Amino acid sequence: MAINLLLVTLLCILISTVVSQSGSPPFPQELINAIISPTPSPSSSSIPPTPTPSIPQTPLVPALFVIGDSSVDCGNNNFLGTFARADHLPYGRDFDAHQPTGRFCNGRIPVDYLALRLGLPFVPSYLGQNGRVEGMIQGLNYASAGAGIIFTSGSELGQHVSFTQQVQQFTDTYQQFILSLGEQAAIDLISNSVLYISIGINDYIHYYLRNVSNVQNLYLPWSFNQFLASTLRQEIKNLYSINVMKVVVMGLAPIGCAPHYLSQYRMKDGQCVEEINDTVMEFNFVMRYMIEELREELPDSNIIFCDVFEGSMDIIKNSEHHGLNATADACCGLGEYKGFVMCLSPEMACSNASNHIWWDQFHPTDAVNAILADNVWNGLHTKMCYPMNLEEMVAFDS
Repeated sequence: MAINLLLVTLLCILISTVVSQSGSPPFPQELINAIISPTPSPSSSSIPPTPTPSIPQTPLVPALFVIGDSSVDCGNNNFLGTFARADHLPYGRDFDAHQPTGRFCNGRIPVDYLALRLGLPFVPSYLGQNGRVEGMIQGLNYASAGAGIIFTSGSELGQHVSFTQQVQQFTDTYQQFILSLGEQAAIDLISNSVLYISIGINDYIHYYLRNVSNVQNLYLPWSFNQFLASTLRQEIKNLYSINVMKVVVMGLAPIGCAPHYLSQYRMKDGQCVEEINDTVMEFNFVMRYMIEELREELPDSNIIFCDVFEGSMDIIKNSEHHGLNATADACCGLGEYKGFVMCLSPEMACSNASNHIWWDQFHPTDAVNAILADNVWNGLHTKMCYPMNLEEMVAFDS
């Protein structure tokens, strides 16, 4: 433990020296994540396990499939050569097993809560399954930390499975279902299941905001948003062509409020970086309009859009109502707002994450994920899904 602390201290001094010379952190947000990987030890947190929502006696849908980035990665990156990994404590310390699983959170991610709402088990990672249909038939999670809509977004972190590659993996799964179950059974399974998509934030964190390939001079934010939305639109149409009918498309979170950017922009009193949030809001606006068009264009489809920005800002503005009194500082990290260096070891984490909005530089806590999942399910705290929530979608199609 002492050696870990010494390494962290020396690392911070080194980074601080580089930053003071360059003016901004040269390291991507997850690059530092695997530099120190302490041996897992029992969690020091005293937080009790997160209460389990009421579980239907029988599943409401056959399966839940997940495509996305670190917001919903449940362990795929554990199997990749990448710095974007959450396979060490304190990640997972408040999860059901109190051990790291690859989730970029202290506990559960939104799709964990939604799986329970649907009467399903936690969705296993695609790369962690053994290839047997029995282990895939109730859903798979293809999400990969660092992935973006653009193929190269996040590539500086090492390996990841891009959005297009995840769609291909899903297609491969569908083909395997056809071979194992028969074509009609596979069609019935896929068409009645829910596909959850949460991707796009890394196209800003690792691409646009870093001005990779001089992209900011080639695309104004609005044009860049249109480009991302059109790419996502085409992939949803590709998925529809293989009988995917029920789709939940998540918008982007207000990363202008994330500790990383509060630290980088040296914001005062925890004020969010408005220029970043404005870009995110524009993307969500484009996406919501695009989903409305797709619903008209694709017969028998039921695609909904859930605005994570709206839901997250409601949590930030009404943080005390939710018992969250730490709205700007991450629970785990170093530097101003604990957003300068990412979560490396248990010693860097706060003792109680349940009153924090942010777990690390970019990712929310289990407490916030639970609230967002409630909103996706039935708008319990605030409406954020259009034209209906997930509970209504499942009831509508039953």
